[in-house]
Amino acid sequence: MCISIFLLWLVSIPFATHAVPESKGYLINCGSKEEVEINGLKYIPDDEFITVGNGTVLENPPDHLLPILSTLRYFPVTELHKFCYNFPVIKGAKFLVRTTYFYFSFDNHQEPPVFDQIIDGTKWSVVNTSEDHDNGLSSYYEIVVTSHSKTLSVCLAKNERTVSPPFISAIEIQMIEESVYNGTDFGKYGLITVARASFGAGDIISYPDDEYDRFWHPFVDHNLIDSSNVAANSSDFWNKPPAKVFATGISTSREKTVVIKWPPFRLPTSHYYIVLYFKDGRGHTSHSYRVCNVTVNRENFYTDLVVPSKGVAVYGKDWPLSGETEIVLNTAPDSLVPPVINAGEIFRLLPLSGKTLTRDAIVMEALAKSFENPPPDWTGDPCMPKSNPWTGLACSEGKNIRVVSLNLTGYGLRGTLPKNLDKLTALNHLLLGGNNLTGTIPEMGSLKSLETLHLEGNQFEGPVPKSLNQLPRLRELNLENNRLIGELPKTLSDKTANNVQVSPGQAI
Repeated sequence: MCISIFLLWLVSIPFATHAVPESKGYLINCGSKEEVEINGLKYIPDDEFITVGNGTVLENPPDHLLPILSTLRYFPVTELHKFCYNFPVIKGAKFLVRTTYFYFSFDNHQEPPVFDQIIDGTKWSVVNTSEDHDNGLSSYYEIVVTSHSKTLSVCLAKNERTVSPPFISAIEIQMIEESVYNGTDFGKYGLITVARASFGAGDIISYPDDEYDRFWHPFVDHNLIDSSNVAANSSDFWNKPPAKVFATGISTSREKTVVIKWPPFRLPTSHYYIVLYFKDGRGHTSHSYRVCNVTVNRENFYTDLVVPSKGVAVYGKDWPLSGETEIVLNTAPDSLVPPVINAGEIFRLLPLSGKTLTRDAIVMEALAKSFENPPPDWTGDPCMPKSNPWTGLACSEGKNIRVVSLNLTGYGLRGTLPKNLDKLTALNHLLLGGNNLTGTIPEMGSLKSLETLHLEGNQFEGPVPKSLNQLPRLRELNLENNRLIGELPKTLSDKTANNVQVSPGQAI
């Protein structure tokens, strides 16, 4: 196991209290039963957004612990595939999502659990907080995504290394403006935060300086720290960086070249979104221009960049990186002043793995609501990611991800079947025998791919749907031990290839 790989997408924060912004989103205190107020802002309990797991309060927490870290929600290791929070959102809006973890040996184990994190059906990262736990720190993960439906799901899931309960301390979902991190095709990718730095700064910069409460970590190296005499305006930049990050920068006094090795850790081979921020802090009265050429790992990033007093940002939306990253600023031949850089952000491009076909997802959500006791992991995307579908589901591969099988035999289900069940037109097998389902069996004439239908051992009433006669591939039908009346469609009963079972003595 290479811990450093897992930690690349993870940033550490100390115990000290920090502010969070008012937002068009959610501030969630996981596992808490009460609202928590921090600097006049309220984090709300999480029970409105999740139906599984247990809340707990940390025993003997450190002094001055951030209140949202004193509680958590954990999920006992069972046969369930995943545990999902669901948040109502505006379809098509862009969000910055941050999950926070503070283990503190709540389960009396020596090591934190290792598990997967899923955003809207796509595996986002592996959560491994061991190093931060050893150093007495909490951990957070951050991603920028666009919502593709009216619900945004954040899920935790077991993986092959999970031996103790997954847990989570807080979730923050901030709606951000459409201009932020533009150039990315958010229909195909999410942006995982790798590093965000204010060069030359002394402390972390966040809210209220950053309206989205992004954490800009200080980065200082051997280079000269440059200070600005002119304030910046965040609204002049499409990414809305806080004006405070332009108060300092990295420069040089004599040399014409600035070399920065940032981020200060190795990156795995992948594609990244890079944005760098520059500002000439000398003011409008300067009589010489600050012009430089920028390279990243010896590849041209921007040529003849004129840095004005109000600032400028340049970005690469799909930049290959691997190992150490070196950013070099070379003074342009006609520039009389050395280059300066104030801040930077790097994100890893996360290819989205797709979602269950909307029509199928709507039916499955209706089915979950029609059951009084659906499987606890029936939240989030029904089919995705592939390794974590809903209990009892099997789904197709390819571009259009469909539900092809549902098997909850003997699960003890109570409830009914929704009328739109026949919209699952790719369904091959429906196995719901041995439960306590009631009501009538809905029409299924659109299920042309259905081969197996088991509804035995329930309490269904009324007639056998005539539409079963319209299913050309149906080869196995079991309706025993129900309260059905009427006659079995003659054409269906005449199909000698079918394995048809009904209860002895029933009218059908």
